[in-house]
Amino acid sequence: MTVLEMTRKEFSRLEIIVAVEEGKMSVSDAASLMRLSRRQIFRLLNRFRSIGPHGVASQKRGAPPNNGIHRAVRNLAMMLVRKYYPDFGPTLACEKLREVHDCRVSRETLRKWMIEDGLWLDRRHKLPSVHQPRNRRARVGELIQIDGSTHAWFEDRGDKCTLIAFIDDATSRIQHAAFVPSESAFDYMRETRAYIDRFGRPIAFYSDKHAIFRVNHPGAIGGTGMTQFGRALNEINIDILCANTPSAKGRVERCFGTLQDRLVKELRLEGVSDMKAANAFLPTFIEQYNARFGKPPFDETDGHRPMMSDWDLTDVFAWKEERTVSNSLTLQYDKMLFLLVPNDVTRPLARKRVTVHDYPDGRIAIRFEGRDLPYRIFDKLQKVDQASVVDNKRLGAVLAYVAERQKEFDEVRSKKSPRRRGQSERQFV
Repeated sequence: MTVLEMTRKEFSRLEIIVAVEEGKMSVSDAASLMRLSRRQIFRLLNRFRSIGPHGVASQKRGAPPNNGIHRAVRNLAMMLVRKYYPDFGPTLACEKLREVHDCRVSRETLRKWMIEDGLWLDRRHKLPSVHQPRNRRARVGELIQIDGSTHAWFEDRGDKCTLIAFIDDATSRIQHAAFVPSESAFDYMRETRAYIDRFGRPIAFYSDKHAIFRVNHPGAIGGTGMTQFGRALNEINIDILCANTPSAKGRVERCFGTLQDRLVKELRLEGVSDMKAANAFLPTFIEQYNARFGKPPFDETDGHRPMMSDWDLTDVFAWKEERTVSNSLTLQYDKMLFLLVPNDVTRPLARKRVTVHDYPDGRIAIRFEGRDLPYRIFDKLQKVDQASVVDNKRLGAVLAYVAERQKEFDEVRSKKSPRRRGQSERQFV
């Protein structure tokens, strides 16, 4: 070791020892400054007199630590990692060494060895993920990015709600947007129909992996493999693609970042505090937004396609589920029992499959081969209150009370029936 290799702390010690040796400082003062005992000061003095300035440095520098792992253990562990676990992370490799080879090395020690041998990169040296930009589509209507953002759009003036937006990939323009109570299949169906009525059919929608757009259950069996929203788009020949990461649909993500800043402030300036007024204000804001942030398309040709004359969008964007008719001409749907009216059409349908059409406005229709079937409702949610024992003198008043309750029940019965999110009150035909 040379003097230049000594640390700053060791240089300070050397200055104090030299001062003691020259009689400029007492041993007690040196012990106080260095926070050592007098006995240790004398030891440093003796080493200084015998071997020179290097005597004040630690004599164990460069020597292996007393509690260090033997080199043979390191070589064995790294040999096993290279042979059996070269692409394992330190945590999993450590577990396998312990379970399979009974090599008990700590995770952090193994991590350090793997870094030293080039088998692992710590976070500080890992390259950041690269998200290369994707060229815009050439035409308007080729790819429409759709998403919903739940946010305090009205700040503290109203409740949180969701903004559903349709962003054109070619121009970054907001094609359509609407405030809805929540992200539901019926809300997406309703707004998608409004989009198609105005612009026509795009080639494809681009969304995230929300369960509205994609069947996410890996073990799902039966059915068509499509969600209700996907089934509706398939009926009118529109594809839906799901992005693997949020950054992949960056146009709609960046749009919501801008809207959560600008739109919130514009709604505040306009004094808007509810969804009805906000939806009335949206067209004006969208026009200003598109003028400010919209890009011209590479190709002026419109990629939207017209609707076929024989397609009924009301029927397309309905919730459709198949049910089997029982021998007694009944079927169950949404916690309710439907009784088909017996006639020449419905009697042969026992044990056959019919389709229940549940519309966003709350209407329900039961169809077989395109024909509506007449039905009645038996409400399974209806609850009958058990009457308590009533004194004979009070029977008249109790009956009057029961009659009033029954009248109120008949008036609100349809409102208490089950319905899905984003759907209006039930209507039975």
